[in-house]
Amino acid sequence: MDQNSDQLNINTPELVAIEMPLAGIGSRFIAVLIDTLIWGAGLLVLAAVLWLFKPALQAFSSLSYQWTVALFTIALFALNWGYFTLFEAFWHGRTPGKRVARIRVIQRSGRAIGIFESMARNFIRYVDQIPFFYAVGVIAVFATRQHQRLGDLAAGTLVVLDREQETPLWADTRSPSLGDTGTRTSTPPTLPQPHPAAGSHRFLALDASGIAKLSPSDLQVLEGFFARRLDLPLATRQALAERIARAIQAKSGLEPPPDVSCESFLEAAARDLRDLARMR
Repeated sequence: MDQNSDQLNINTPELVAIEMPLAGIGSRFIAVLIDTLIWGAGLLVLAAVLWLFKPALQAFSSLSYQWTVALFTIALFALNWGYFTLFEAFWHGRTPGKRVARIRVIQRSGRAIGIFESMARNFIRYVDQIPFFYAVGVIAVFATRQHQRLGDLAAGTLVVLDREQETPLWADTRSPSLGDTGTRTSTPPTLPQPHPAAGSHRFLALDASGIAKLSPSDLQVLEGFFARRLDLPLATRQALAERIARAIQAKSGLEPPPDVSCESFLEAAARDLRDLARMR
């Protein structure tokens, strides 16, 4: 993984470079402003609902002032922290404000963040807000090469612009080996990309002699792609599938039918490789 002051370049295990522009202060400010307005509006709605049920809440009137303040503070923290944490963890690193600003949170490896990364970065958010409106966070963003606030540093996350671009598929295709970096050419890919019906790979029979030419390391590359493909933008996912399919074809001599997509071909190859590994 390389980066300059405004660009993150991630080399995937399949040797495809993904360029992700880092988000700056402006877009992050827009996102947090929108999120703050949304959260504040939701808090007002909740307060109005509680006011409607005020008679039912009279049972809590016996609580001391200190307990009332403590419970209110805990509830306020939980709602604020939960808003950012749950949206980022389960909405692909985005909150409503980030979606409007077209930015999202990712891991430093380029993968989508999970619940633990989201919990960590948003817990430290309250340190970033000291002494007022993210003053510490702004200083940290300017002071770090990858524009990270303290929450990002603690969780190992980055905020990027939501416009990923992948290196052209034909930029690095010298060798048929899946592990070779190759050399650059200017020839565009010729592998067709039809869109067959879902599940067509189940009926795709591949030549056993071609499968035998592949190795366990090739299966590892395929399994790695399957594990990561849902985290990838659609264009990057398609480019990656084409690149791996070409390498598999060149190494094994297998030729899928013209009406079979790259991913269906790769899934069929992985299926047969798993069967071969069990027989060995």
